[in-house]
Amino acid sequence: MAINLSREIVHSLEREKIKEIGNTNFYLCYQCGNCSAGCPCAEEMDILPHRAVRLAQLGQFSRLIESKAIWVCAACITCSVRCPRGVDIAGFMEACRQIVLRTRKVDHLSPVELDAQLLKELPQIALINNFRKFTG
Repeated sequence: MAINLSREIVHSLEREKIKEIGNTNFYLCYQCGNCSAGCPCAEEMDILPHRAVRLAQLGQFSRLIESKAIWVCAACITCSVRCPRGVDIAGFMEACRQIVLRTRKVDHLSPVELDAQLLKELPQIALINNFRKFTG
């Protein structure tokens, strides 16, 4: 798939939102893959953590926020601890989730609203973590 790059695409508003909400500079990532290698949920993701960061670096936010990976991330912080550049990838994933939820004006998620097949497929830790985030 071809990716169109321009200054406007790479330096977009979404980039600033992710940096602000996630409190991390994801441009420090040099794609070593340590985050993806240590991720306990990587097997369930359609885009590995280091590839998700690369999509953000290239300004491909629509592809990133449409991915399953940001919702499967359990925010266990393994990726952030393993990063040699100090990129908080768990914070990055949380920022992506928050942007989607704020855009859709969603403030909570009920387990009874989820598809039964989806409940069977997703890792339990991802579900527990996301329910915890949506309460309050």
